[in-house]
Order: sequence, then structure tokens, then C-alpha cells
Amino acid sequence: MARDFKTLEIWQKSYALALALYQTTEKFPSHELNNLTSQMRRAAISIPLNIAEGCSRQTKRSFMQFLSYSYGSIKELQVLIRFAKDLKYIKLDEFVRLNNELDGLGMMTFKFMTKVENDVWLSWFKK
Repeated sequence: MARDFKTLEIWQKSYALALALYQTTEKFPSHELNNLTSQMRRAAISIPLNIAEGCSRQTKRSFMQFLSYSYGSIKELQVLIRFAKDLKYIKLDEFVRLNNELDGLGMMTFKFMTKVENDVWLSWFKK
């Protein structure tokens, strides 16, 4: 049975968030292109990428590892947007919106990981 990552709500939300982060970083100073801009973009896109890659894995353990990478990237991105706010690259209201989205995505990802760990999604994997 093929596992279509695009059907997962955590993938859909993380993909939309990555697009939003790319737009946000468009406004950053050009001297940040190879620094903060690049780091934020890599962290943002790694969230849906790791979910997609995890869906291609054949074991629960491997899938969980990629979900864990996504969760780590969410936390990394929360630090990076705070840093961008403190540098005055993003406004407070945008920081609050992005941080709230990341909080929600983090909770959703953690809950999904719990379901996978508790074998709710076991039918996805070979035994």
C-alpha cells in the first residue's frame, strides 16, 4: 500500500508554513541571504521534507526518526523567528502569528508521533 504524505494534515500545514516563511524572509536584508535567511528557509522546508521522506520508509522506527527530525526543525524555527524579531527583521504581530502556527504544528506533530508509536498507524508498515 502506498503512503501518500500529501494526505497528512501535518504535511499540508508544514508545507503552507514553509511557503509563508519563504515570503517572510524575502524582506530580510540582503546581507542575511547566506546567513539567517538561508537557515530559516532550510529549517522551514525540512519540516515537510522529512515528513514526506519518512512516509517512504518501511519501518515504524525509521518513520519515527524522520518525524523527530521534523519536530526538531519546528523548534529550531521557533528560535530563528525570535532571533529575526529581535533583530527587527519581522514585526511583533508577524512573530506572534508564526510562533503560534509553529506551536500548533509542533503539538500536532507530537500527537501524530504518539499515534505512530502506539501502533495506531501500524498498518502502514511491514512487520
